[in-house]
Amino acid sequence: MVSETNTLKKVCVIGAGPGGLVAAREMRKEGHNVVVLEQNHDVGGQWLYEPKVDQNNQNPLGKDSFLKVHSSIYESLRLTSPREIMGFSDFPFLVKECCGRDMRRFPGHRELLMYLQDFCDKFGLREMIRFNTRVERVEMLDYPVPVNDLKWVVKSKVQKKVVEQVFDAVVVANGHYSQPRLPKIKGMDSWRRKQLHSHIYRVPEPFINEVVVVVGNSLSGQDISMELVNIAKEIHLSVKSITNISQGLSKVISKYDNLHINPQIDSLHEDGQIVFTDGSMVIADTIIYCTGYSYSFPFLDTKGIVVIDDDRVGPLYEHTFPPSLAPSLSFVGIPRKLIGFPFFESQAKWIAQLLSGKRRLPSCDEMMQSINEFYYSRDIAGIPKHNTHDLACFEYCDKYADYIGFPHLEEWRKELCLSALRNSEINLETYRDSYEEDEELLKVAHNSSHFTQH
Repeated sequence: MVSETNTLKKVCVIGAGPGGLVAAREMRKEGHNVVVLEQNHDVGGQWLYEPKVDQNNQNPLGKDSFLKVHSSIYESLRLTSPREIMGFSDFPFLVKECCGRDMRRFPGHRELLMYLQDFCDKFGLREMIRFNTRVERVEMLDYPVPVNDLKWVVKSKVQKKVVEQVFDAVVVANGHYSQPRLPKIKGMDSWRRKQLHSHIYRVPEPFINEVVVVVGNSLSGQDISMELVNIAKEIHLSVKSITNISQGLSKVISKYDNLHINPQIDSLHEDGQIVFTDGSMVIADTIIYCTGYSYSFPFLDTKGIVVIDDDRVGPLYEHTFPPSLAPSLSFVGIPRKLIGFPFFESQAKWIAQLLSGKRRLPSCDEMMQSINEFYYSRDIAGIPKHNTHDLACFEYCDKYADYIGFPHLEEWRKELCLSALRNSEINLETYRDSYEEDEELLKVAHNSSHFTQH
């Protein structure tokens, strides 16, 4: 539905990562008064690399250790997607032949940070951002009130000074790769040797000549295992299913004598022994958990309206709007396994246009019905609750874009994404630097208007 009403709002955007930056830009396009609150000293969010973490901490699984660090980026990390498919619609992620920039198709994390800094500067976003400002609490003012009259009190902290402001709307864009998700393993609390989550892994040197067990064969688990292979004495990669590992990972394992594949861990023992579910065991020096992340909004008080249940954030209409609080409260960046930047942009445009009155949401009941139907479809498909927001679906991105008349993902972008996934399955070590089969797609990409706009 489209409304003719035009109402400008005072909007607080929480976080200056990719989602927060594009949200701020779209809000300002609609004429809203925008303030972005960012806890770090610069833009980038997850992509603002933080090298100073204590990998040698003997007990780094405690809450306090995690709260000190926002970014989960390790020093050697390179993108798993080619730069052509990333970037916002009017600001492509181009190669820059200057200033020591990383010109590779799959650049390192620093290059993506510099892209975000360029985006911020191009659109003059810094003037809206309050850096070194930590959000302490977000709560409704004078609740309950009609949703059209809803306002939000945001308390933030700059050094020791607490600032309190009232906003018409809040956009939560604080990311979801900072709160480690840990498995529950018998003996985990009493295991006396080093345990850490990949959240605080940065460089391989602390693990020289160690026996290391890496739990989880996600992208980070694979990357870290391959990085340790020339440093550690042994690496044991613990996976859910040994029979279901990729051809690329099998090649890597066969190449290195000190890299082993193991099933899931059954139990940990105080003498350093790790027993796997097949009865095999190893005495290890370190366990690195590459087991993913959980959603966390410790500052947000919605009187129980929005909750996190086994990593299902809800209820959220189209993973963005809590029906009874929309559009005054919204979330950018909840869905996973999508081509992120274009999707964040479509979310931001929709939120901004809803707040200005150009568009309207369905009724609260209709939104709740849609949410319940989605949950039911996931349950029927046997998808665990904690994977609710793992969408991995181009069609969903296109459906979402239709809400605001945003262009669908280009076919070349979809094909390049799939090609990178296929290549990583086959050649895990080399796919970022070997992509001859993509040459025709690259010509289409670079000849498109997307790559000739600035």
